[in-house]
Amino acid sequence: MAIAVQNMLEIIEVMENFINKNRPPENIRHKVDLSYKIEKQSVIVFELRPLWCEPKEIMECNIAKTTFVNTKKYWKVFWQRADLKWHGYRPKYTVKTISDFVNLIEKDEYGCFRG
Repeated sequence: MAIAVQNMLEIIEVMENFINKNRPPENIRHKVDLSYKIEKQSVIVFELRPLWCEPKEIMECNIAKTTFVNTKKYWKVFWQRADLKWHGYRPKYTVKTISDFVNLIEKDEYGCFRG
């Protein structure tokens, strides 16, 4: 089930502001950039980088993920560990809004999202 249209506008606005605020300087964006995507009930934040062995190919390096739980009306927060699986973010498993999710990424108190 996809995210409701009225929520989608808020998500896009919050995420676009987050991306614009946190993107690297324009002169290095061809080497590393920041983006996000919306998949069903989830929002995934990731870096874009050229592959080291094939610089013309761009890879996505996941940073953080949040999934909306419609029955509970909250967002579950995940980070991707070295095993490339999504794990619940232990300091704060859930947040009430997409803005709270963005604030968690920006603070990154435990270095889970950006290292």
